[in-house]
Amino acid sequence: MQRLWSKFSPVFRRFLISYLIVLLIPQVAGYASYKASIEVAKSSSIENSLSSLNLGKEIIERHLVEVEAFTKQLAINQDLYRLIADPKPLDSNNVYGLGRMQRSLSMYSSTNDYLSNFFIYIRNYNAIITPNTVYYRPEHYYAENRLEGWTFEEWEEAVLKKPHLNELMPLKKYRREIRDSVFVETPAITFLQSIPLNSFNNPQAMIGVLIDEDHMGSLLQNIVDQYGGWALVADREGSLILSRGIDESEARRYIGAPAGENGEVSPTEDGRLLMSIRSDLNGWTYMAGIPEQALMTKADRIKQVTITFTLAALVIGLLIGLLLAYRHSAPIHSLLSVFREQNHASREKINNEYDFLAGNIAALIANNKLLESSLNDQLPLLRDAFIKRLLTGDFYTMRELEAASGQTGVPLRGERGRAGILKVSGYGSADSEEIIQELSVARLIVRQAFSRLDHDVLVTDWGSDQIAFVHPLGEEPMDDMNDHMEAALLELMDSVYRQHRLSITIGLGSPYDAWNDVADSFNEAQQALEYAIHTGAFGMIRFEDMMKATELYYYPIESEQRMLNMLKAGELEEASRLLDQLFSRNFEERELSYEMTQQFVMELRGTFLKLAEQKIFHDESLTDHIKHQITAVSTTDGVSQLRDRFGRLVHDICTDIRKKRKDMSAETVGEIIRYIHERYSDAELTLYRLAEHIGKPEKYISQLFKEHTGKNPSDYVELVRIGKAVELLQQNHLTIDEIAAQVGYNSAHSFRRAFKRVRGVSPSAFRQMAE
Repeated sequence: MQRLWSKFSPVFRRFLISYLIVLLIPQVAGYASYKASIEVAKSSSIENSLSSLNLGKEIIERHLVEVEAFTKQLAINQDLYRLIADPKPLDSNNVYGLGRMQRSLSMYSSTNDYLSNFFIYIRNYNAIITPNTVYYRPEHYYAENRLEGWTFEEWEEAVLKKPHLNELMPLKKYRREIRDSVFVETPAITFLQSIPLNSFNNPQAMIGVLIDEDHMGSLLQNIVDQYGGWALVADREGSLILSRGIDESEARRYIGAPAGENGEVSPTEDGRLLMSIRSDLNGWTYMAGIPEQALMTKADRIKQVTITFTLAALVIGLLIGLLLAYRHSAPIHSLLSVFREQNHASREKINNEYDFLAGNIAALIANNKLLESSLNDQLPLLRDAFIKRLLTGDFYTMRELEAASGQTGVPLRGERGRAGILKVSGYGSADSEEIIQELSVARLIVRQAFSRLDHDVLVTDWGSDQIAFVHPLGEEPMDDMNDHMEAALLELMDSVYRQHRLSITIGLGSPYDAWNDVADSFNEAQQALEYAIHTGAFGMIRFEDMMKATELYYYPIESEQRMLNMLKAGELEEASRLLDQLFSRNFEERELSYEMTQQFVMELRGTFLKLAEQKIFHDESLTDHIKHQITAVSTTDGVSQLRDRFGRLVHDICTDIRKKRKDMSAETVGEIIRYIHERYSDAELTLYRLAEHIGKPEKYISQLFKEHTGKNPSDYVELVRIGKAVELLQQNHLTIDEIAAQVGYNSAHSFRRAFKRVRGVSPSAFRQMAE
């Protein structure tokens, strides 16, 4: 074993020992947690059992108090008072008075299960009144409600003739007729009260309430059903009141045994836990015997799960430790080999691998900083690329433009400005190395002059002898800002000529009001510069001052491409603004002939027809409608009418594109909802699984779902699962753990927390309320 251990490298051994130590720490903590969990599970089960027993006691006592209150209420009944206090009328049986009393008693039997069977004995008439009839002879009543083991004379002597004060007779079996010639024996206890209430030795009447044992025992049946134990109730004298799950003889043996303290739990010889609660109201004793094994079900489950997981964790942890130790030590060996190959001086024996690696990595970091510095030197190239894209109109939306601006660090200040292009004059074609070098120096001089002019000006080279620039304007009046900028450019031209003898020609485009219009302004500047070169003019040439050829219309290919891209993206505002710009350039700044107007309208119609042919609309009928609108545009229409027609086309197309996107989003959300309802029972149903099913990124799925439903996908999954759990809880044939597994929870604990978070109560409490 030692020889095998020595074959592994020191790095591998260090990693493995570290992982084993880390693995043992949670095992020790888990054992302590296991012991605590066992005790908590046992005490929790005992506490629940005591709570069930105490709840049954409280309900029984509450019903007994209601029975006592019922007898007191009857004691002050005026009809009953007349029967027991007034002298006998001429009718010795007083059929009318007794009948009226009987009718008034019929409503009491429906107010409480304990009052479903009671009688009133009136000594003055020797009659018994029940909610159903009047017995003018007590023998008749006893014949239908015979007490097991007693004759009528014994019952009459013990019940009718003796005074009673809130007295309870122990459990006896009554033989009662439930229908014609059909009798049943029902165990019941009897509550007896003499009236008037202050008649101690000479009562005038007596009220007896027969309380069915089933009505009282059902409150303790939960202990028998849930744990397989038994429960009983004994009165102050030790007489059995009721029992469940235990023979009467065995019950009397427990009653006769010495009782412990109130609420005490003690073990018995047959492996049960004996619980005893004494009532402060009437001195009754409530006892329950629950098998200890039933209470330890949760503890045994915890024990089995803990042992299983502990062994599995040890085996898996050891395997993972070996794997990780190998995986983490292998790269270090590779690094050591690489450094040894690159550094001949390091091929000797290494005393400490980490120190060796630290020294070599420090050298790598130093070299990396040098590389980073070199990359920073390339930043101007990125800035030039961004400015060139801005001048050529490659950005279609402000979001895209702002993102690229942030990436390259080029600030975009203000919304207004003016684009221009500058040409260094006096050089022929750049066909020699000397001319190229001189032009490079000239461009550098001009760019430095621009930096002194205004730091916010964006400047980039445009060919060997030209420089393009974008000059932002402030918020002051446009005329003042244009004058200030042109004066600064003239001063720049004069300064460069005086200091370096460089002649410069500048072409200026029209001012723009949005960054997306920089390309149009630059295109005009190029036209102005070309016009200056063509006419041999020098100095600064404005686009608006050059000779405008009225026979030509303005609709460059860049503007057409921008229009197509904006319509496809559904950008109504940007497309409308570009359309306004085209009409302004052609009909306000130019005086087009009829033929040029026709050609411009045909070109613009062709742009919209290109879009219609691409079949991007939501509805095929809309494609035909758009085509009909395009063909309805006539070259003979007025300018305002043409603007309205093309404006409606832009509005209809962008509205349909947006509707198509919205419908596609709603369809996607519907598919997500259907998938959730189908797979809610899968514990692995996560946002990643939803995104994988839909084929969209997780962030897109989350934002889209919340926009349409107002909820996060995970919250909606939880609502669906809890809704299904509510249905299963109401059916009452599955345990909480089984329901948790069926609705997609890995553990009953997480299910209980989620259920209480959504419904406000625990699953077990909800089931009790539903029952």
